[in-house]
Amino acid sequence: MPAPDPATPAPSSTAPSDTPSDSPADARPDTSPGTPTRAGWRRVAPLAAWWVVVLGGVAALVVALLDVVPADERLLSGIGSVAVTSAYTWALVARAGGRPLLFGALALLLGVGVLVLDEDWLRTGAAVMTCAVASVLGVMVTVPAQRFVQAARECALAVLVAAGGALAMLGFEPVIAQVRFEYTVFGLSLLAAFALVHRLGAGLHGLGRRGLVGVLGGGILLALTLAYAELLRRYGPGDAVDSVLDGVRWTRETLGAFPRPIETVLGVPALAWGCHMRARRRQGWWICAFGVAATAPVTTALMNPATSLLEAGLSVGYGLVVGLVIGFVVIRVDLALTGPRGSRARRAEAEAAVRPEPPRASALQ
Repeated sequence: MPAPDPATPAPSSTAPSDTPSDSPADARPDTSPGTPTRAGWRRVAPLAAWWVVVLGGVAALVVALLDVVPADERLLSGIGSVAVTSAYTWALVARAGGRPLLFGALALLLGVGVLVLDEDWLRTGAAVMTCAVASVLGVMVTVPAQRFVQAARECALAVLVAAGGALAMLGFEPVIAQVRFEYTVFGLSLLAAFALVHRLGAGLHGLGRRGLVGVLGGGILLALTLAYAELLRRYGPGDAVDSVLDGVRWTRETLGAFPRPIETVLGVPALAWGCHMRARRRQGWWICAFGVAATAPVTTALMNPATSLLEAGLSVGYGLVVGLVIGFVVIRVDLALTGPRGSRARRAEAEAAVRPEPPRASALQ
């Protein structure tokens, strides 16, 4: 047998061939940057549809509220409320890792039933559930914050989500006493938030020393605030608080509104501190649960007919700003007591605070 010519190249499996190949590698789709894939569209399409429903519902509510076009304002606001409530329910269940399509469709059917039957007690119940869902969603949609600026962004986002729930509540036209409505919404929101956080925070055994201190402190502050407000409402102001009420009146006359106390003192600081802690420890979820003390009052801000839209918006905005100042102080005290010493060490600690959590539009579990 003649020896092969060394000058002749050996056949290679990678050499180009004129014969078309049916191998999977040749049939691979184009995945170059900028080319949308089917999986990518499946992820983006539900989120885009959710935004369309929410923005459409809010637009309908604003149009009905401002009476800018000739239409049946009651029907238009009802449709907007059902759209926002259904979308918020879908988002909350999806964030909690449940079945969003099922519960979103159920919320839609119930909302349509409320509009068709048009009973006062049904509209009131729908308004309460809308506020509770919006309050909890505002807290659950947040993500961990390495720095205070990011924590402030998360608080602003939570308030914005709750404001959408306030518009949806107004569209249902609830018929109930204001104080009872606010207490009901806050109680349901707090129970739902702690039920979700119980799973996200690894149960009660995952509290830890810092989480236990935060939960006890938040509970005591909440109880004192509610007790003082109830005593003030039932028995009226005494001589000791006349100067405080004079300051409240001066603020309303000068600045146009007074910040809501529970949002300012407890809700916003707790949410800012909780988001900051979540970037470092899972116990931060337990602190974030008190964030409904900020979102729940926002959802019921339009319940008082004596309060204008401008005053309600200014009250929420002032509460957010002052609450963030308090939250900044709380975070700095926490870092001073438990964090490293020195500005360089604190910057290094913030860079290393990357405890993983799912993205904002993904399920937490």
